[in-house]
Amino acid sequence: MDKQSWDEMYRSRDRVFSGAPNGVLVTEVTDLPPGQALDVGCGEGADALWLARRGWQVTAVDISQAALQRAAAAAAAATDFTGRVAWTQADLTSTPPPVGAFDLVSAHYFPLPHQPDHTALRGLLDAVAPGGTLLFSTHDLADLAPRPEQGFDPRDYYQPDDIARLLDHNWTVLINETRPRTAPAPAGTHHTRDTVPRARRLR
Repeated sequence: MDKQSWDEMYRSRDRVFSGAPNGVLVTEVTDLPPGQALDVGCGEGADALWLARRGWQVTAVDISQAALQRAAAAAAAATDFTGRVAWTQADLTSTPPPVGAFDLVSAHYFPLPHQPDHTALRGLLDAVAPGGTLLFSTHDLADLAPRPEQGFDPRDYYQPDDIARLLDHNWTVLINETRPRTAPAPAGTHHTRDTVPRARRLR
């Protein structure tokens, strides 16, 4: 899906997501000291707002301007934090974030397609500062069925093991596991498990 497709999806309904932060984020980040965070594919902003309320300075990035407008409106209505989220329109599959700028790079169910040189994924890895955390969550591949009529094959997108293979001696993998979802499956899906890689950059 391109920018236009994502904009059309968001404009087609009043709310796409639940408004609650992703369960993996809450589980894995609650005990981390706040710093600079990159929220990859921020959508309607629930993760970014959750992080900001806990003291993080958040760069929330999405390809969809419609999603960002909705997220910014939710932030404007909040009263428990100010100025901690920068809403940024960008395509992270082609425009990498700043190198070494973030104590947390968080991506949940972000559809990142395979590239021969892994440019987009390496851009996200490079954005993690020394001592920082990389956190991904994806739907378990076993819960995803190809949809040939829509040109969709889940194997075309990065999975946790793909990410782990790109981490060199500068990283330590803390978690790489499949676990039950903490929230009900989205309507019309059978997503019952998440795969979660979490790693820390050593230097």
